Amino acid sequence: MSRAEFFEGLKGGIPVGLAAAPFGALFGALARDQGMSLGELTLMSATVYAGASQMVGLSLFGHDVAAWLIVLSILAVNFRHVLYSAAIARYIRNFSPVEKFFTFFLLVDPQFAETVKRGESGKLITPIWYVGFALMVYVPWVVLSLIGGLLGSLIGDPASIGLDILLPVYFLGIVVGFRKRDNFLPVVIASALVSAVAYRYIGEPWHVSIGALAGVAVAAVLPPVKSNRKPDLVTENHEV
Repeated sequence: MSRAEFFEGLKGGIPVGLAAAPFGALFGALARDQGMSLGELTLMSATVYAGASQMVGLSLFGHDVAAWLIVLSILAVNFRHVLYSAAIARYIRNFSPVEKFFTFFLLVDPQFAETVKRGESGKLITPIWYVGFALMVYVPWVVLSLIGGLLGSLIGDPASIGLDILLPVYFLGIVVGFRKRDNFLPVVIASALVSAVAYRYIGEPWHVSIGALAGVAVAAVLPPVKSNRKPDLVTENHEV
């Protein structure tokens, strides 16, 4: 059973790993161009493990920017992970403290989405499945960062060959996957609009967290959609 769950996780993580691979290589190339050694950029990918945050940090390192501002900027990008961890807490109650540590370390956007979908479908969230899925994202990210650093300028700009569209399309697919949830459209619209306004008047990376908080606020305010289920009515009649 454990082996089957592990390979199920590996299989599910393959598309994510493929989509993220070009950006891992891009990070490695940019980090090398900024003067980081191969060991430093690989260690950053292995320990920080957050593509957007790594890019933000890379754009600030080496400039006359206070350390607290770098930390705050990275926190702004990754604040949504606080919400992610709270959302999956009910699915990992039986995990040991060590398992929870690695669960939260490996908690990136697609990992969160797949965990919630699996949990809501009634399937058990096990450490072995979680690790299997995560490995197919984590390992390629670290390895491609190193390869990107080795190849450097040979990679070029992913946008020139259309690779920059891969991750946005994948994340759009993640969002659409939740379309059957209550109040999906109001939450998505509010989050998108507020994020766009924040991007225009505040700038990146703050628009990410601000848009996410707006979506959470709308979801909290709006009541859940009531569904009229006939089986419930029949049950009530029998009880009467």
